[in-house]
Amino acid sequence: MIFDLIKNRRSVFPVQYNNEPIAKGDIQRILEAANWAPTHKKTEPWRFKVLTGESKEKLGMFLSEKYMATETRPKQMKIKKLQENPKRAGAVIAICMQRDPKESVPEWEEVAAVAMAVQNMWLCCAALGIGCYWSSPRLISYMNEFFEMENGERCLGFFYMGHYDGNVPQVGRGAIEEKTVWLN
Repeated sequence: MIFDLIKNRRSVFPVQYNNEPIAKGDIQRILEAANWAPTHKKTEPWRFKVLTGESKEKLGMFLSEKYMATETRPKQMKIKKLQENPKRAGAVIAICMQRDPKESVPEWEEVAAVAMAVQNMWLCCAALGIGCYWSSPRLISYMNEFFEMENGERCLGFFYMGHYDGNVPQVGRGAIEEKTVWLN
């Protein structure tokens, strides 16, 4: 049931991934789920760049080098994490947004549509037993130096995916009644 899937969806981080590869067919299914997100005026602003194989390692090197070049006091632990996380993942998907050239809808609606596409990906991963995590480091503002980007396209983060051993932790949420006002 969809409610159970929503309730049990969790962030699974690259450090938790095992080395089992993710089948290309599964990645395609995940992307197809993203493509069915709602979008105002059918702008479909989501764009994805899938990194597998050596491209993941290149991403890690780019991120760590850019971090060292832009940070006044780079931390060795952060450098290592930036290098290792892409390598640990079965795949990394750069989450990008292509702004509607006509600007027919406010930008926040385009960002929201991309976020809904990512939620679809997350739920699809949960259904397939694939761990995932959306990371949005400050370094995403430099991704036009790594990827070829269209005019008006920008990176909103990275969707790390990987198979994992064990169970994801159970978590709770505060009561919805504390977040809801009913008006009659």
